[in-house]
Amino acid sequence: MPDTFPDFTPVNLLTGFLGSGKTTLLHRLLQDPALSDTAVLINEFGEVGLDHHLLERIDDTMVLLQSGCVCCTIRGELAQAMRDLQSKRERGIVPPFRRLIMESTGLADPFPVLSTLKSDPVLRHHFKAANVITTLDAVNGLAQLETHGESVRQAAIADAIVLTKTDRTDEPAVARLMQRVRRINPDAPFV
Repeated sequence: MPDTFPDFTPVNLLTGFLGSGKTTLLHRLLQDPALSDTAVLINEFGEVGLDHHLLERIDDTMVLLQSGCVCCTIRGELAQAMRDLQSKRERGIVPPFRRLIMESTGLADPFPVLSTLKSDPVLRHHFKAANVITTLDAVNGLAQLETHGESVRQAAIADAIVLTKTDRTDEPAVARLMQRVRRINPDAPFV
């Protein structure tokens, strides 16, 4: 693990509508040793959650996972949670981290999250927006895009779209979903 941190820590936003598999994807990503120097901000420790990987509780909102990742819950304003995380890193309360992943709630519009990074002077000094990864449920995604504006905004801003639950539907349904997403975001690659 590095003993210094980057001048500007990249912030990757993991977004997607309710039940689309954000926490499951995050859980799998954090098992990769290459991400051991990652901090994670989540709205709450979910069902699939990360609690069972708990190594050490740092305080009432922060835990250190066995993988070396720092995981924090957001209990209030996002900017304050990020400033607290940065302060704890500078004081050595948490291990150095080279990237931050934020898992947003399924009903979140991603634009205010990203604008927080640009509008807060302290955050602008320490963090920079990196990638927006959007999970999209292959079973329910088409209906969610038709009825929930948040789902459309999540797909529109994505740098990459992770299709989940493809094993629970047929290829024509997946093709229709991908075609619909292409009208919203023609450039984001599908995973």
